[in-house]
Amino acid sequence: MLIAVGSTNPVKYQATERVLGGCYPNAQFITVAVESGVAVQPWGDVETRRGAYNRAKAVLEATHADMGVGLEGGLQETEFGIMTCAWCVIVDSTGRMGVGGSACVQLPREVAEAVQAGAELGVAMDQWSGQHNTKQGLGAIGILTNGLLTRQEAYEPLIKLALSPFQRGQ
Repeated sequence: MLIAVGSTNPVKYQATERVLGGCYPNAQFITVAVESGVAVQPWGDVETRRGAYNRAKAVLEATHADMGVGLEGGLQETEFGIMTCAWCVIVDSTGRMGVGGSACVQLPREVAEAVQAGAELGVAMDQWSGQHNTKQGLGAIGILTNGLLTRQEAYEPLIKLALSPFQRGQ
């Protein structure tokens, strides 16, 4: 079985390999950079889900893999301020699809103001935390929880949730 991840971000790849490798021990994994078809910084669950779906479909078509995985992180406005959101879509070569989400954490005021002004979350978190390339490391969730939950660890349950139709044989 060949499983393709629609991103070259190591966090997304490692989360996918960890979860799906446990379900499909003989699977081979590849990563391919594909377009999400949404804004670089998606806003709201609808746009973020659409980006995950577009990535899953695009990587499946590009690679002819057995399964394509799309992960997309975004932001949403809530009554408590700006929060993160994340979605996973898995599609297979037969057309079966599963969707899982969301990992949410409230952003600090300074970061929220930066993303509202147009900054991508990764850039805003780098500036706020003084770290470099946080989106391919701990992520906003990891920094804000002081390592209690990393971006990879937050993505893993989303992948598990998106696997539900495949686990039930739907």
